[in-house]
Amino acid sequence: MRKPILAGNWKMNKTNSELSDFFGALNSQLVDKWSDYVEVVFAVPYTLLQGAVELTKNTPVVIAAQNVNQHTDGAYTAEVSAAMLQDVGVSSTLVGHSERRQYYGETNASVTEKVKACLASGISPIACVGETQKERESGVTEDVVGKQVLAILAAVSGLTKLVIAYEPVWAIGTGLTASDEQADQVHSFIRGVVAEKFSEQQAQSLRILYGGSAKPTNIDGLLKQENIDGGLVGGASLKPDDFASMINQAVELYRRS
Repeated sequence: MRKPILAGNWKMNKTNSELSDFFGALNSQLVDKWSDYVEVVFAVPYTLLQGAVELTKNTPVVIAAQNVNQHTDGAYTAEVSAAMLQDVGVSSTLVGHSERRQYYGETNASVTEKVKACLASGISPIACVGETQKERESGVTEDVVGKQVLAILAAVSGLTKLVIAYEPVWAIGTGLTASDEQADQVHSFIRGVVAEKFSEQQAQSLRILYGGSAKPTNIDGLLKQENIDGGLVGGASLKPDDFASMINQAVELYRRS
């Protein structure tokens, strides 16, 4: 069984002064031995990385960045390399989030290079794919997502450190959510693309997260789907009560399975 991941993406929110209270409130609500059943990741702004690593260093929580530059060093003002992330104890990062693609011009080609840079430095990438509402309505979801997935796979020789997050762009921050079945259908398609590139066995080992307005009220149904291995969670991850509820629901579900 694939161990699920609940990854909180804080986006451009919170300051260092809020970290201690947040993690204290979260930890106080988690069930015993939760890390036996679910992996928890927080992708936080660069300014919070070192503080978050320090606060969670004796816990199973993984601290991730939200972006990384594909170059090792050089004249790239305001950018951060994979080696710099490692230097502050970060072991994972988001790559190709839809907001990076939409607002900052990231492309399939640049995402490929970023995944390569991560893996060369031992950083685990959570690589994001997903279609816009216009693309879904035009019936080209699989074409768009397939190309994005193939660009990611072009950067890897194996799947050990890779996680893919499917985030339907039309369901991010809109209050809309793909139905459990809609989400699983695309996850199944992604797994099929991976199987064709590598093998069915490797595809079945890959963890694929759902990233479209996942929250306490829908996480149970999403996690019950065959191909959904957790969530890339936005707004709900900023609230310790909500995120603790999601973690505890995941634990209960996988304890029973």
